[in-house]
Amino acid sequence: MKIIKNTIFVVVFLSTLQVFSQEILTKKEALAITLENNFGVKIANNNLEVAKNNTSIYNTGFLPTASVSSGANYSRNNQSLTFTDRDTGGDSEIAGSGIVSKTYNATLGVNYTIFDGLGRKYNYKQLKETYNLTELQARATIENTYLQLFTNYFQIARLSENEKNLKEALSISKRRMQRAKYTYDYGQSTKLEYLNAQVDVNNDSISYISAKQQLSNAKRGLNVILGIEKETNYNVETKVDYSTMLNFNDLEVKTLANNSLLKQNEKNIAISEFNIKVNKASYLPTLSFNASYGFNRTENENLINPFGAKLITSDGLNAGLNLSWNIFDGGSRKTSVANAKIALDNQEIALEQQKVTIKNNLKNTWENYKNQLFILKAQEQNVLSNQNNFDRTQERFKLGQITSVEFRQAQINLINAKTALNNAKFDAKLIELQLLQLSGDILNVAF
Repeated sequence: MKIIKNTIFVVVFLSTLQVFSQEILTKKEALAITLENNFGVKIANNNLEVAKNNTSIYNTGFLPTASVSSGANYSRNNQSLTFTDRDTGGDSEIAGSGIVSKTYNATLGVNYTIFDGLGRKYNYKQLKETYNLTELQARATIENTYLQLFTNYFQIARLSENEKNLKEALSISKRRMQRAKYTYDYGQSTKLEYLNAQVDVNNDSISYISAKQQLSNAKRGLNVILGIEKETNYNVETKVDYSTMLNFNDLEVKTLANNSLLKQNEKNIAISEFNIKVNKASYLPTLSFNASYGFNRTENENLINPFGAKLITSDGLNAGLNLSWNIFDGGSRKTSVANAKIALDNQEIALEQQKVTIKNNLKNTWENYKNQLFILKAQEQNVLSNQNNFDRTQERFKLGQITSVEFRQAQINLINAKTALNNAKFDAKLIELQLLQLSGDILNVAF
């Protein structure tokens, strides 16, 4: 629970209505809403509460048990007694019908296991490690939710930038079509020039409408992660900042020390070690204490036995110690201990395998990150070059020095360059977040 609470403490939570009354949904606001409303995070919180309950003293077996029982019985019978007279040697009989007997009882009992071979002790430690494991699983859920949130958030930012670029391109194409119409109406160009401009406007309109639809779909997808049911209309931040402190050696050290998957496997090893000790505890004897206080009362009516008691009452305290030792159980304990050791060995093998896999993923992700930063700089230069080329081409087109085909090609090159720059910008940030997730630092990112 403390991981989730500490994570939520990092951001300032704003209510859903407050956030969506604003024009821009910031990264901090999106993160705060997600941590509060995301379904996966809520389930992780509940699982953590269950694990916390399991580590309570009420679930450890260290406390005694107490029970109260009581009862009442009523009987109505016909009875007969036959006596033998020693002097005469004859028999005499006494009989009665409707003989009533009432019995009442109550008992308060207490039982406590003094020693169980240390099974309770190791079981409690195992439950604590299980809680720690659940805490790490909750942390992994939040880390995955972080990455999922910002993957969708930056996708919206990407599509927003693309939509803006396509809208600008459509505006340029419409102005070109209007110019082509004027020149055609005044006989300064052929109709083919005007028709080509119309085709380009239609194509740009289709691209713009498609971009708007993709953007709308992405926002609905983000709403699911935010845990918001109704559709909302908002913008997102498109500015991206990159960490300048990332170093592969530091990332590798942090990954081996803090990666949530590795930490979970380490807890599984600890749980398996305690599981062996729990199974070995059954080799030792068990000593328990029990005490009870009882009350009994019997009422007899219409006695036919002259020596019988009409009212019998008893109460008292009973206490005792019980020692049990299962010396041989047919070998099931030996099998359980052997299997527990094998399970521990498998966990240790899995940890080593996971370390190799995660280190390999870290190297690949780091290489992708460096390449993506290089691509980003190259795309920034491409946009500058294509923008300069388009501006010059546009001036020459207005002067009639180049054809509409050449102008259109320069326009398409600029659109493609801006789109590639958007892709490179947001892809680099997402890869950076993947690096931070592998190193266990993603929850410390400041947006």
